Amino acid sequence: MSGGWTIEQIAARVAEDIAHGSCVNLGIGLPELVAAHAPDDREYVYHTENGMLGMGPPPLPGEEDRDLINAGKKYITEKPGASYFHQADSFCMVRGGHIDVCVLGTLQVASNGDIANWSTGEADAIPAVGGAMDLVAGVSTVLVMTRHTTRSGTPKLVGTCSYPLTGAGVVKRIYTDLAVVDVTHAGFQVVELAPGIHFDEVKRKTAAPLRPIDGR
Repeated sequence: MSGGWTIEQIAARVAEDIAHGSCVNLGIGLPELVAAHAPDDREYVYHTENGMLGMGPPPLPGEEDRDLINAGKKYITEKPGASYFHQADSFCMVRGGHIDVCVLGTLQVASNGDIANWSTGEADAIPAVGGAMDLVAGVSTVLVMTRHTTRSGTPKLVGTCSYPLTGAGVVKRIYTDLAVVDVTHAGFQVVELAPGIHFDEVKRKTAAPLRPIDGR
């Protein structure tokens, strides 16, 4: 493959689509990078399940505060006006519909918007659902940030998830190193290709029907 987005560029592309003033939850892993890429003309209020509103970008090396971490145990900063609260209150915000957008990583996303991101279903798999099931149930806009395939080349965008579901029919848009893909009533729809990437490559690496940018 020649071209495509780096993980930092995927994060920046995700940030472009989040409206100014949104309350945003970033999932563990790649989605955490979105916090460092808010456009200059926008401000987001970042929420983390372990009990904070007003999370800032990662600190510079040597400036870490050991008391400031996100749900993924990564060091963060605080913005003016940041607030802290019990984890139960944090999940009340999620379950009560008070978070506008969440960005999650994934193992698989199905063409109907199902997402599987917590277990491969293997007998020795370590359950790692975290707050994802609450987020997909309580947040109206669920975005996914992921590489298009696994390291071994297995597609992550599939017709039907083979792994245990986190949520059914909840994903709106997927951002990968190859493309931005919407989940529509007709299945996967490419809305943007990464630089140097052709539709045929994305189609070959997607295990479900895929409509090109013009929808035909």
